[in-house]
Amino acid sequence: MICCRPHVEERNVVEQAELHVLDGLVGDNWYSRRSSSTPDGSPNPEMQLNIMNARAIALIAQTKDRWALAGDQLFIDMDLSGENVPPGTRVAIGAAIVEVTPPPHTGCKKFLARFGLDAMKFVNSPTGRQLCLRGINAKVIKGGIVRVGDLTRKM
Repeated sequence: MICCRPHVEERNVVEQAELHVLDGLVGDNWYSRRSSSTPDGSPNPEMQLNIMNARAIALIAQTKDRWALAGDQLFIDMDLSGENVPPGTRVAIGAAIVEVTPPPHTGCKKFLARFGLDAMKFVNSPTGRQLCLRGINAKVIKGGIVRVGDLTRKM
């Protein structure tokens, strides 16, 4: 799934999108909204994209129409564990290339509110963190078009 977040609390599920080196997912609000992870509130380039395993969100959300509530832009069927894709790993998705970045993706108050305490405990358990069940952060290294169903592979 590809999910664009044009405004806070707004989600557009799309069949294809453009990943851009500076803007991230084109049309997403990542670049325009303030970040609490940088001293000046500017967008954090290490958190340009949020990617979650499709099987993990399927288990947590129960129905596909709730996947977008997680707030991630890309949902892929790939082992996102730190062992498989540690920070620095490059991943080709469609015509684009992204790089896994170091900041952990552990969820926020919104994830807790939408999916509940048990889901938050599950993704942040020792095993959940090891497997990166809440997902990973990444940045765009080479822009390009991505489509639902595109092959995703480590480079």
